Amino acid sequence: MEFPIPENNLLQHSSRDPVALNTGSAVTPLPEKIVSPISTEPLVCPEYKNQESKKTLPESLEYISCLVHLAVFGILGVLSRYLLEKLFGPSVAGVTSDGSILYLDLPSNMVGSFLMGWWGVVFKGDISKVSDYLVIGLNTGYLGSLTTFSGWNQKMLDLTVDGHWVLAFLGFFIGLFLASHSIIFGIETAKGFRWLLKRYSTSSGKETPKSGSNWKVDSCKRHLAVILALTLLLCALWIVSAVLSKEEFDGGGRAAELWLGCIVGPIGVWIRWFLARLNGRGLGKAGTLRWVPFGTLIANVSAACVMAALATVKKAVDTKTCNTVASGIQFGLLGCLSTVSTFMAEFNAMRESTSPWRAYAYALITILISFGLGILIYSVPVWTKGYN
Repeated sequence: MEFPIPENNLLQHSSRDPVALNTGSAVTPLPEKIVSPISTEPLVCPEYKNQESKKTLPESLEYISCLVHLAVFGILGVLSRYLLEKLFGPSVAGVTSDGSILYLDLPSNMVGSFLMGWWGVVFKGDISKVSDYLVIGLNTGYLGSLTTFSGWNQKMLDLTVDGHWVLAFLGFFIGLFLASHSIIFGIETAKGFRWLLKRYSTSSGKETPKSGSNWKVDSCKRHLAVILALTLLLCALWIVSAVLSKEEFDGGGRAAELWLGCIVGPIGVWIRWFLARLNGRGLGKAGTLRWVPFGTLIANVSAACVMAALATVKKAVDTKTCNTVASGIQFGLLGCLSTVSTFMAEFNAMRESTSPWRAYAYALITILISFGLGILIYSVPVWTKGYN
């Protein structure tokens, strides 16, 4: 697979992910070949298009389709993150916990990065043959919401408040190490699975079936049917979340925060998707530092800062209602606004480029800015005001 890193078209993989994107649509505003390492654009590349389906939807419906896919898969990502947090947390497996370098969101960050290796790297081209919008739904919507950088950063800030600076440093180091190796493991296992499929088809004398040939969404009617189905599903998810949030709200607790998070989560996904168009553009007209994915960087840093601000508000106000609302926004909106899966995909693509130092510079920039601002926004007020 080839990742179009700005200034460097690198990273060859066994599966082919096309570079050239159709930039004529409003949903793909980036110039050709100036895109994020993991493209979030919903339009498929020219080599996957046939002549009959060059333009199946008007631009307005393209936007609607993208937003609906992002919202539905984003909510599913929030639910999956919650389940993994419970599964590996103190109440079940006891692997992760607050106040530990093995923070609560570590399993979801690892799983999301692993799946990014499958869906966003090796099998991305195969998925796009079924639906271009499914690619953006899975990678940007689901995996971007399953993983969270802001939650990771906030747990490390909590450690500094208690004076555990070494643990905070180790938490960032171990978190980066495990997430970056999870996507590598995902890529390698996906390559192995693809090889097994080809070997089986060769040994059995069967031709390898064309990916998604029977399920391909290649007509306006099919697109409209998918949009309608996902819109109904989104409404159902929002209604259920609203009802359950109302029932659990008075008692507070994690359940109320979860359902509130499902309501506001899509907003974070949408913001992150719109910010993704800044990736690969660089600064100014000259496009300085085009190799820095500024869209992802802004999403992660801004989410981490707002997360820290809400944590400070919870300390200052210290009421059940405030804690529930703030925690729901943190878990849903900010958890979906920030991402580790795309962050690791970009990190891995840079690491395998001709300038691997960029990967570590990018990671340091993201972590140091987020952590530094978080200390000013959260840790300093807690120390000076003496909040518990």
